[in-house]
Amino acid sequence: MSGSSSPTTLRTHLCPDEWRGLRDRHRERVDDLIGPYLRNRRRGVKHPVIDFLFTYYSSRPAHVLRWHPGPDVVLEDADEFLGLRGYHRADHGVSVDPTHLRDRIGALGATAALLRATASRPARLGCFGLHEWAMVYRTDDTRHDLPLRLGARDTDAVVDSMSLRCTHFDAFRFFTPDARPRNETVLTRDDQMADEQPGCLHATMDLYRACFSLTPLIDSDLTLRAFALALRARELDMRAGPYDLSDLGYPAVAIETPTGRARYVREQSLIADDGADLREEVARRCEHLLRAAGSIEVGT
Repeated sequence: MSGSSSPTTLRTHLCPDEWRGLRDRHRERVDDLIGPYLRNRRRGVKHPVIDFLFTYYSSRPAHVLRWHPGPDVVLEDADEFLGLRGYHRADHGVSVDPTHLRDRIGALGATAALLRATASRPARLGCFGLHEWAMVYRTDDTRHDLPLRLGARDTDAVVDSMSLRCTHFDAFRFFTPDARPRNETVLTRDDQMADEQPGCLHATMDLYRACFSLTPLIDSDLTLRAFALALRARELDMRAGPYDLSDLGYPAVAIETPTGRARYVREQSLIADDGADLREEVARRCEHLLRAAGSIEVGT
């Protein structure tokens, strides 16, 4: 690897041995993280915790497995990338097409704005993951084919005994009709920019969506970091939920008890701290790309 780079100068060149080595090491990191899950998925085995990161986000394992160098790199002898969206042949190799960068200005701006708005607020750590409980409140229609850890009646009693403080619309919209009025705020999509806050596990998970949806403008190192953090958040999300995950090896965080609530807040706080660092990096990357897009001459 040599030279400095920017999305407009594309001065960093990787020879085949260099970029293939980075690609292979990336795949090894993914395998270390979720290799057994991916192998089971290929056999059609469902996983109620990890599947969410692919089904809910309309993502695919390929979004995590496929290596992308980012927009400031030229790959030599890399025609395999020409079949992927956002690449073109240029500068003695293959790189991200500046036209694609211009086409994504709207998405980059919207992502940066939401991340900055979220980061501007203090983290709220008192929700105790009750959104999953609110999704099964006073209904027999559970969202997962798993038993309720406390049974239906006692699950409802937990919701009745505590305040619902969800700030994330994409969780709130799955509340049962009886649960929605119990939330301290009636959330709407239009108010999402004003409601998001960095303590929310789902706001942290959404950083993965922000990264993979901007591929190949966001490199795979950053996307994998976001995925790994989203996985941690999702695991806490479900461990603190109403379902019995013991057969899957997930110990419950019993938020119906003072000890469980304290444990939830400790783990949530650690994830929020890591999410704050990652959110800042993703926002800066988007803002850098927006500046680069503004410097690209028409006809580039």
